[in-house]
Amino acid sequence: MLGKLIGGVLGWLMGGPLLALLGLVVGHLFDKGYNQIQAEGSPERRREIEQTFFETVFRLLGHLAKADGRVSESEIKQTEAYMNEMGLTPEHRQQAIALFKEGVAADFDPDAQVARFREVCGRRANLVRMLLIYLVNIALADGELDEQEVQVLRQIALGLGLSSAMFEQLLRMIQAQNSFSGQQRYQGGASAGPSARDRLRQAYDALGVSPEASDAEVKKAYRKLMSEYHPDKLIGQGVPEDMIKEATERSQEIRTAYDLIKEERARA
Repeated sequence: MLGKLIGGVLGWLMGGPLLALLGLVVGHLFDKGYNQIQAEGSPERRREIEQTFFETVFRLLGHLAKADGRVSESEIKQTEAYMNEMGLTPEHRQQAIALFKEGVAADFDPDAQVARFREVCGRRANLVRMLLIYLVNIALADGELDEQEVQVLRQIALGLGLSSAMFEQLLRMIQAQNSFSGQQRYQGGASAGPSARDRLRQAYDALGVSPEASDAEVKKAYRKLMSEYHPDKLIGQGVPEDMIKEATERSQEIRTAYDLIKEERARA
């Protein structure tokens, strides 16, 4: 209302009725945008985003678990272990299990869930990435990513507005970042470690840059990723506090990859 009033008065003073009308229109648009910004930052809006994020993660985890047509006992155990790693509160853990079962149900509609997520959270690109990270990690929990899982993940990514190329790049980045975990998570059995050359390639993949990138480009990519996965920033955008451990570990993995690149370039 204030924007329309100010716009109308200024328009009248500057040019009479015609500019006053234009001022009212501009003021109305200002009021509308201001009200949207206020609503985005409200406690009610924050709770809606948190709840939608939480529900989407665990329903889609259930949907992903049955990508091959059935949910095995090992997949259930992997999901429970993943929930434990997240550090969920007892109440959230019970809710997560119930949501997982909803995602496994034959009548679950993943497209509707993705549409709901996009409606509530879709403009927050960091939440989209975090959702896909949770899904990719549970798919990698057994040490491999089979074609049925990739197809489900790709379909979800498309529903979230990512192109096939964007999805493939994000998938490479997640897998490469995981390789820099102190626990070597999601890497399967005790196979021989990668060579120094492969390790360096993984570091570049983790940052989403090529080995030919300049020092400035590498640093820019590193800082961008660290900002995207900053725990406080993600909590502010709607990731529940007891699900933020993933972002903290992701930041550590990115830092480890960046340090390796800096060391190699300093020796070159």
